[in-house]
Amino acid sequence: MPLSIPREEYMLPGHTACAGCGAALSMRYVLKGMGPKSALAIPACCWSIIPGEFPYTALKIPMLQTPFAAAAAAISGLREGLDAQGKEDYNVLAFAGDGGTADIGLQGLSAAMERGHNVLYVMYDNEAYMNTGIQRSGSTPFGAWTTTTPVGLKRNYKRENKKFVADLMIAQNVPYVATATIAYPEDLSRKVAVAKSIKGPKFIQILSPCPPGWFFNSADTVKISRLAVESKVFPLYESKNGKFALYKPAKTASISDYLSLQGRFGHLREEEVRLIEEAVEKRWSSLLEKEQN
Repeated sequence: MPLSIPREEYMLPGHTACAGCGAALSMRYVLKGMGPKSALAIPACCWSIIPGEFPYTALKIPMLQTPFAAAAAAISGLREGLDAQGKEDYNVLAFAGDGGTADIGLQGLSAAMERGHNVLYVMYDNEAYMNTGIQRSGSTPFGAWTTTTPVGLKRNYKRENKKFVADLMIAQNVPYVATATIAYPEDLSRKVAVAKSIKGPKFIQILSPCPPGWFFNSADTVKISRLAVESKVFPLYESKNGKFALYKPAKTASISDYLSLQGRFGHLREEEVRLIEEAVEKRWSSLLEKEQN
């Protein structure tokens, strides 16, 4: 039976990721799918540190480090430069966190997608600015503790709902948009392969749990990623040329199961958990409706 995940490794030992880092696993699977003929741009984020100190790198493909807001602009330039050299068979991708995608880099991402460059933009979503101290981002979910939404006497947890960048990309008519998690590596590998086969802009948002930022045991990264899907907190879906498909998990889990493993939600009261449950169900219903239309 053929392997659904490529055997080759393009991420080497010696990186500096934390134990249980979801972003490290995300990179590993994405590079397996993209292959050796790839060029990568990384903005300021955890992954600007993880490869190691210059001039060393834990990656086997060329890597360009960019300013915080410039990942999408950088891959636009890489794509044009490679095409000018007749190297159209090279894959060009960005690998950026949610801070550099949902917030600081959103204008560059939207512009690159609008111009139609043949690139893949991967957002590894650890739901905060983890590299600089666990600050709130637009992708941080409602109710979460961060260092800029502290929970003390005033209970200043994040009050706004999570920004789903994948939804924004679908609204912009990007040819291929998907969400994924490292708990379902075959699904992630397939989605990378689909993105690779499509000429034009592509976007994949990968939930990437962060043990120190989410306050959970580093052995539970895959478990939490799976619970995020089974509880419908992080739905898996894809949109290919406007055709939307939503994954329905065979096993379901309660939102409390998902939240209870993470210290960042440890302060929530029953009424606040109910608000999260209502928001999750409302979003799930809207995704089901999108699939049926």
